[in-house]
Amino acid sequence: MNINDLIKEAHENAVAHGWWEEERPFPEIIALIHSEVSEALEEYRAGREPGRTLYRVCDNKPEGIPIELADVVIRILDACGKYGIDLEKAIQLKMAYNKLRPYKHGGKKI
Repeated sequence: MNINDLIKEAHENAVAHGWWEEERPFPEIIALIHSEVSEALEEYRAGREPGRTLYRVCDNKPEGIPIELADVVIRILDACGKYGIDLEKAIQLKMAYNKLRPYKHGGKKI
């Protein structure tokens, strides 16, 4: 499965589950993506190991940093589906450009 197939699947699932019944402004979509990143940080602060997936006892729901990062990607895929973004092409373009950049982008500290 390629990235654009994942976009289609994620967006269709979000639509089917009612997440697009009302129009959402683009800043809200970005905030939701950011909230998933923050949840990954909170998992780390709670002492969770970055590579470990846990399962809730009551319903076997997967949790942990890998799951929160998956949520980030799913939200991004959904947004790309909504806005018709060819993320696969964008990633290829950006990775090709990054290969041309100087070491640490010419001296950035972070």
